[in-house]
Amino acid sequence: MTSLLTVALLLAASPKEEISKPLKTVVNSVRYGKDLIALKNFAGDEQGKMLTGDFWAKGTDAQRAEFSKLFLELFGKIAFPKIRKNFENLDTVLYDDPTVEGEKASIGSTILINHPVKKQELKVTYALNKGKAGWQVIDVTVKGGTSMLTDIRDDQVQPLLKEGGWDGLLKAMRDKAAELKDVQLK
Repeated sequence: MTSLLTVALLLAASPKEEISKPLKTVVNSVRYGKDLIALKNFAGDEQGKMLTGDFWAKGTDAQRAEFSKLFLELFGKIAFPKIRKNFENLDTVLYDDPTVEGEKASIGSTILINHPVKKQELKVTYALNKGKAGWQVIDVTVKGGTSMLTDIRDDQVQPLLKEGGWDGLLKAMRDKAAELKDVQLK
């Protein structure tokens, strides 16, 4: 007779399945225009800490919360339409075994794009954090490039923080959100 422990172990998701699940949700949600579902799988506060660096601790709870909300909104409105276009010819996504260190994980993937004109194979690595909501995406790096958050931090967030502090950064983000008010997240 099979013990309860054996049954529990068989039913438990492997680390690869557990960690790749939010990634699969993001890919499919973005691909099929379910942006709000995709955004729930991103760790906004962890992204905020990475993007703002030492400024994160200097911000008030309200400033940090507004930043996280605005960042995810802007990210969804700017990046998702571009990603969705690339995913029109998505063939498959293969996930590697993850590397887990406490509440942080890294997992690689190979994304196969089967475009009629040009087939592509993208190597992508994801950084995730395990919080109250489970595993969530912090950052994405396409092989041969820098991470998504590194580029955003260095090119946009840090210059705004250095120039105008939290007030200047949040004003610029509010202005950009107003500019994109007609782009709807579904």
